[in-house]
Amino acid sequence: MAIGIVIASHGEFAAGIHQSGSMIFGEQEKVQVVTFMPNEGPDDLYAKFNDAVAAFDADDEILILADLWSGSPFNQASRVMEESPDRKFAVITGLNLPMLIQAYTERMMDASAGVDQVVANIIKEAKGGVKALPEELNPAESEKTAAPAEESPVAQGAIPEGTVIGDGKLKINLARVDTRLLHGQVATGWTPASKADRIIVASDTVAKDELRKDLIKQAAPNGVKANVVPIKKLIEAAKDPRFGNTHALILFETPQEALEAIEGGVPIKELNIGSMAHSTGKTMVNNVLSMDKNDVATFEKLRDLGVSFDVRKVPNDSQKDLFELIEKANVQ
Repeated sequence: MAIGIVIASHGEFAAGIHQSGSMIFGEQEKVQVVTFMPNEGPDDLYAKFNDAVAAFDADDEILILADLWSGSPFNQASRVMEESPDRKFAVITGLNLPMLIQAYTERMMDASAGVDQVVANIIKEAKGGVKALPEELNPAESEKTAAPAEESPVAQGAIPEGTVIGDGKLKINLARVDTRLLHGQVATGWTPASKADRIIVASDTVAKDELRKDLIKQAAPNGVKANVVPIKKLIEAAKDPRFGNTHALILFETPQEALEAIEGGVPIKELNIGSMAHSTGKTMVNNVLSMDKNDVATFEKLRDLGVSFDVRKVPNDSQKDLFELIEKANVQ
């Protein structure tokens, strides 16, 4: 049993948001798109829903994400649902991209979960994705009460130095090299997949850039704090017993920064290699990784330190062998 997802809308909106979801989260199985076009009637739409549901396994539960309550896609989805009393359905309206991404996330996090277990989380994420910038434009009743993240993952002075929390060891759920740092694929894919409760961007350069720091904090997913720290601060945090209950996703811009952190004592055993931007003198290793001899030498040093590599852009991509890619690309 799994959850089959049907994305439904007036016009091509459903097809477009499906494409957007694939760009961020990767291609997904058991997803059908139903579009209601101007030249079609209710019976045409009803037939499309039946075809979509028939594409799933007989024991799959069905989650329908529709655009408008009481709109034609909703009405025909409701009709199909009422005609299938022996099958579990759920219909959610107000379709937006955070809703779709959360639906994918819920399936990924618990493959055995039913639609009745995941609907509340999907609705919460869909509502939470409606935000305004500047922040003062948000209605007062919808503002979050949480205080802004501090520059250090432990607020200065909040917990006395030497305090041991939990087992006193920072939990590194995922460490990733990604030129773009915190973006959609990381926020909506890797963060829930890693079960991290704290995102730490470790970069000397970004730590000095107030604009980038602010943008990274704003990009953090709901319920997860993001911090930007220099490499030295990350090394200190890894040795600070106050971080015993912190489950971190650590983001590096470059493999060189990852090497500096690991040589400084940050206990990273595996690096997820997500993206490395192309620049003059670098060779494309695949469609998102570009490197030169210095990068290759850095990866070799990391390998000699016992670090393994997980080359994936999004969680459901198949893993690639880093050094096979490097050898095939003949990096100069």
